[in-house]
Amino acid sequence: MTTIQIQLPDELAQDAQAAGLLAPEAIERLLREQLRKQAGEALREMWARMPGEELTPEIEQMIDEEVQAVRAERRKQAAS
Repeated sequence: MTTIQIQLPDELAQDAQAAGLLAPEAIERLLREQLRKQAGEALREMWARMPGEELTPEIEQMIDEEVQAVRAERRKQAAS
């Protein structure tokens, strides 16, 4: 388990504490949600760069590789 120390403006820290957002479970949930969001955005960006043609085996393979890379990174971060 990793311990993280952050600095926040006092008012923000007080509001976050009052909302229960500084609890370890809440921070974990927020971080996992953000990681999923970023992975989705990366896939959408990759899809936007793809040619407007049918999904070819090569494009499908690129998508699969990107998904696998994101999942591997997520597992690596979860293990840290």
